[in-house]
Amino acid sequence: MVESEQEVKSRAWPTANKKMSKQILDLLNQAVQLRQIKKGANESTKALNRGVAELVILAADTEPLEIVMHIPLLCEDKNVPYVYVEKQADLGRACGVSRNIVSATILAGDTQIKNQLLEMKDSVEQLLL
Repeated sequence: MVESEQEVKSRAWPTANKKMSKQILDLLNQAVQLRQIKKGANESTKALNRGVAELVILAADTEPLEIVMHIPLLCEDKNVPYVYVEKQADLGRACGVSRNIVSATILAGDTQIKNQLLEMKDSVEQLLL
């Protein structure tokens, strides 16, 4: 059974718009410079379980989407905001690697991006309402 692209996008909710996606990816790029990031579904899951995750970013074009569907459930349990961006390739590029990435997590820390991170968390939480 092949799902249409629209059905997959409806399961990938909340999805950031283009402007917000750019802001999220810029914040992710800054977090990479500060080594305040975990890349991939497994590392994101570990960060959530350990309680060090601040914001989780997922790729909406993950195929099959089920490989990251446990992460939103964990995020809701741990009260961590999460958001989908359109493409795995954009997520990978923002993380500074040449591979596609299905999930990235910005970790908690008292760094220069703390205020930006708080603002982004508020924006993401507004999408969830």
